Amino acid sequence: IFEKEKEKNIKNAKKIIVSADIAKKELLENVEVPQDKVEVVYPAIDIEYRKPKEVKKELCKKLDIDPKKKIILFTGRNFTSSGVVEFINMIMQLNFKNMIAIIVGDKKNIYNLRFKLSKYDVDEKLLLIEDYEDMNELFLASDIFILPTHNQNFATNILKAMYCKCAVFTTVKNAAKEVIDVFSTMETPQDRSMQFKVDALLQNKADMKLIKNQNRTKAKQFTLDKQLKKVNKIIALS
Repeated sequence: IFEKEKEKNIKNAKKIIVSADIAKKELLENVEVPQDKVEVVYPAIDIEYRKPKEVKKELCKKLDIDPKKKIILFTGRNFTSSGVVEFINMIMQLNFKNMIAIIVGDKKNIYNLRFKLSKYDVDEKLLLIEDYEDMNELFLASDIFILPTHNQNFATNILKAMYCKCAVFTTVKNAAKEVIDVFSTMETPQDRSMQFKVDALLQNKADMKLIKNQNRTKAKQFTLDKQLKKVNKIIALS
């Protein structure tokens, strides 16, 4: 629902920039503006890229993780709406043994999650980390980033993970689905096919390498410099 003041500003603007096609569709359905007045510019990535193998080696030493293990990452501001329960349920069902799932969040999120998990035996598969200083390091060290989110707004962490050469999965409800393929899309946060998809990917080195490289190549389109050029071009032509 668009407030009257916002709607007025939108109508008066020469150009309107939104972060996804789904946002453009929603705007056009709610506000009477010409379609060509609305431009889509995906969120920008501003990360210093380093070789993932080197970063993983350093991280594993720091966190006392076997460097041969595959790393599956989850993070989000609000654990509940980001799908932490769905993430954990999926991880616990995986057959692949040589992996560790890392869940990263602020002190409150991690404290509450630790309390809820205290009665379960999950230590072999899950590592909970609070207020980690360098999230980019975790993205670079990870093999897969999974976000079974209930949120619609574009999850920029999907692009970050792709840029850092991760395989990624997120829900069809989230706007980030627009930059990933069908294999990487979850029908719902509870998508039962995820266990089989992730197991298959963890067991197939060639597929994992191919997907990682494809994601990195695609995400390079959305660096801060390139997205700023797009915005400046839109402004110049308006």
